[in-house]
Amino acid sequence: MLRFARNGSVVGPGTSITARILLSAIMALALLVTGCARHDLLNDNELVQLWDDPPTLDPHLAADVPSALIVIEVFGGLVTLDTNLKVVPDLAEKWEASPDGKTYTFTLRRGTRFHNGKPVTADDVKWSFERAADPLTQSTTVDTYLGDIVGVKDKLRGEAAEVAGVKVIDDRTVSITIDSPKVYFLSKMTYPTAFVLDRENVAGKRDWTRSPNGTGPLKMKEYVPGFRVILERNDLYHLGAAKLDRVKLLLAGGTPMVMYENNEIHITGVGLEDLDRVVDPGSPLNKDLHRPPPNFQTSYIGFEVTRPPFDDMRFRQALAYSVNKEDIASKVLRGLVVPAWGVLPPGFPGYDPSLPKPVYDPDKARQLLAQSKYGADLKQLPRITLSIPGTLGSAVGPELQAVLAGWREVLGINIEIQQTEFGTFLQDLRSRRLQMFALAWISDYPDPQNFLDLLFDSRSMNNETHYANADVDRLLEMARTETVEATRFDMYHRAEAIIVDEAPWVPLWHQGQGYVLIKPRVKDYLLLPALVPKYRFVHIER
Repeated sequence: MLRFARNGSVVGPGTSITARILLSAIMALALLVTGCARHDLLNDNELVQLWDDPPTLDPHLAADVPSALIVIEVFGGLVTLDTNLKVVPDLAEKWEASPDGKTYTFTLRRGTRFHNGKPVTADDVKWSFERAADPLTQSTTVDTYLGDIVGVKDKLRGEAAEVAGVKVIDDRTVSITIDSPKVYFLSKMTYPTAFVLDRENVAGKRDWTRSPNGTGPLKMKEYVPGFRVILERNDLYHLGAAKLDRVKLLLAGGTPMVMYENNEIHITGVGLEDLDRVVDPGSPLNKDLHRPPPNFQTSYIGFEVTRPPFDDMRFRQALAYSVNKEDIASKVLRGLVVPAWGVLPPGFPGYDPSLPKPVYDPDKARQLLAQSKYGADLKQLPRITLSIPGTLGSAVGPELQAVLAGWREVLGINIEIQQTEFGTFLQDLRSRRLQMFALAWISDYPDPQNFLDLLFDSRSMNNETHYANADVDRLLEMARTETVEATRFDMYHRAEAIIVDEAPWVPLWHQGQGYVLIKPRVKDYLLLPALVPKYRFVHIER
């Protein structure tokens, strides 16, 4: 459940799995591909990237993009996503599913090792799953991504000493049994919560993430919080060593476009303020221009539906019908995003182009507001605060300003903004302290369950709006075990239509096709729609 958050123009770092970004798909693009290299530190085989300070480097706790980008390069699991977003072997060389689709038997690769040379065994797999499910670990993702495994929820509740569904057969073989057959189960296993850790490296050490002993293509050389992370090539990597010597992530901030033009930058996203001159064929920067595919992400404003005034569906619907998405997307964001009418992004499996659209309709919005229990006297409205991640006093993006202006002009509703540091924001979100919030969700794996089930099932730990609808729950539950894709996607279509109508979210934008500048010396920096391990493919031409 990769969440993005960033406020203002496209100048900063951070990025799917995972995958949320604050209100701007343009920002999501910059967060996924922004990289920099200071001239005095540049060498022929080192990539330096501007990045946000990660809230955690513990794979079993990671739930945001700044953390995930590092975690997926340092650690690994039984399976992974390749650059085509397909599930492929990682620590496991193969697996077999039982005839009933409930038990998967994984065979570990021979010679697979942690960064310090220690062999990876089936016992490490079992310990890692049980560590993730241990209530003392306090993972916010384990129920979501490993909860299908028999015994995980018992362990999480403190009712079992081990996870019954994970069994060690021998040193190289482990079986995992889930509660019912689910076509997306292997995809969920690519999420960091399922990554394998070294027990000796982790146990009893609070600061173990400063020097983690992972299995991924890069290993930690140095981590100075708030300053830098240095990752270096793992020559023992079982899928083939990286071509780069090092990746350096700068955490102290910077202005990527300025650094790029000063020849300090390898890669940067292009913001609105620089768009015209960069796309000009006569610009010296134009030769470095690339257009990546849209990310599988949805930017949105979420409402805590149990708190006034968002406990009234008509009030939420009034807000949804008073956002002029098409106008903001074309005029404010210059066509670099497309309006989001639903939850799933275009091109994503299960996307429904026929979904009813809550298009801009001021008259309908005012009618809905009048019909709500708050419409008789707006002076009696409770104070409304929109929470966003960001530094206190930093500029608010023009698209967010346009949304708030629309609510003020159409409905006469004034909304305040509260900014907090991203880690604090996430804590407040999980603790139900936010009345409304702006974020984006980027897919962890290409299946509609990753959006609709995780975010809107009333029992999901990721349902941070606390939306509940019995019909939606029923459809999502049936879709989990449905094996006929057309039938399964129809269930998701019906659930999504109800969700959009009842408006626990106001979906805002999906990323359009933006622009990226890449220095000609940087080769095979893959521009992908989701966050997957990719640094091992990059090299810098001498």
